[in-house]
Amino acid sequence: MPVVDIPGSKSITARALFLAAAADGVTTLRRPLCSDDTEGFAEGLARLGYRVGRTPGAWQIDGRPQGPAATEADVYCRDGATTARFLPTLAATGHGTYRFDASAQMRRRPLLPLTRALRDLGVDLRHEEAEGHHPLTVEAAGVEGGEVTLDAGQSSQYLTALLLLGPLTRKGLRIRVTDLVSVPYIEITIAMMRAFGVEVRREGDVFLVPPGGYRATTYAIEPDASTAGYFFAAAAVTGGEVTVPGLGEGALQGDLGFVEVLRRMGAHVEIGSAGTTVRGTGDLHGLTVNMRDISDTMPTLAAIAPFASGPVRIEDVANTRVKECDRLEACAENLRRLGAEVATGPDWIEIRPGAAPLSGAEIKSYGDHRIVMSFAVTGLRVPGISFDDPGCVRKTFPGFHEAFAELRRDIGR
Repeated sequence: MPVVDIPGSKSITARALFLAAAADGVTTLRRPLCSDDTEGFAEGLARLGYRVGRTPGAWQIDGRPQGPAATEADVYCRDGATTARFLPTLAATGHGTYRFDASAQMRRRPLLPLTRALRDLGVDLRHEEAEGHHPLTVEAAGVEGGEVTLDAGQSSQYLTALLLLGPLTRKGLRIRVTDLVSVPYIEITIAMMRAFGVEVRREGDVFLVPPGGYRATTYAIEPDASTAGYFFAAAAVTGGEVTVPGLGEGALQGDLGFVEVLRRMGAHVEIGSAGTTVRGTGDLHGLTVNMRDISDTMPTLAAIAPFASGPVRIEDVANTRVKECDRLEACAENLRRLGAEVATGPDWIEIRPGAAPLSGAEIKSYGDHRIVMSFAVTGLRVPGISFDDPGCVRKTFPGFHEAFAELRRDIGR
């Protein structure tokens, strides 16, 4: 039975870095994810004047509740959406001039709902080129706080950024949300804020965040549930069995809910206190599933859908069109390259079983780590699959191909 050691969660590592930087004291992060995104976040903190000490298996951050030590900084956010959205928000709590830019891919991704909310809170923020996109400059003078309205229908990261900001404001925040996707990610944020000493209250569509700052702590990062999904899917499509330790009952990440989708398709799933096991049964059923709250796992399901006995329809995932790429169309295009029958709409994709087996082809990654890792699972059943940019997995899992090759060998045995 393969036991897979999954790296730490990207989402949790990014939030923990923000919280540690904002907390009063020195925070130790145990087992943080070391990838391009999180290294970029840590580098951005260092440019803002925070001390980040990194040793194997643990990072230490000296918190500064008063904001960045630097009064001027130029921060490059790479491809990281959390870096690009969280760090300008953190910088606003300080006093100085802070410029942020990002890769061409990240420059295309939207920021406007967040930057509009920050401006409504009195933050002097200027987009240098396209409105609502990087690059941008923050002329920081602290944040008073108060009431703000936010549309988080494109990304829950906008709301997470404001929630994390709340305790660093002078009055606290009252955030009214008009739309929200990926609710489990907000639950991660609130649980982590609690671990750093802040209790957020929710009253319907309103989130109430008190002032008063954060308390430093030692925080352990759980394995990344989105990444684990590729290995769970591998078990489901091959009839093998995969166990991921450290990701079970009580896990913070909603993306562990992907195993419930695999269960509905016919896989055997066990979620215990010490980890989760998925075993393929040799049969995958078609289904219709709403993946609004676990949309990062949509490409994984799309990539195994051709092996189901009936149509697989994935709904309410419009926000996947504004990720690293338009993931709905990227999945559809690559599935068609392999010979699958696919239809898409504004917020859905449907994959129908075909009479002929799939055949190998080069997968167009669009520089998106999730496209590559998802179609690596397809490659367990379809010989001849290759990738135009296999290295883009460094964004979240630099050792993915080696780990997946080992899994392939174990399943083969």
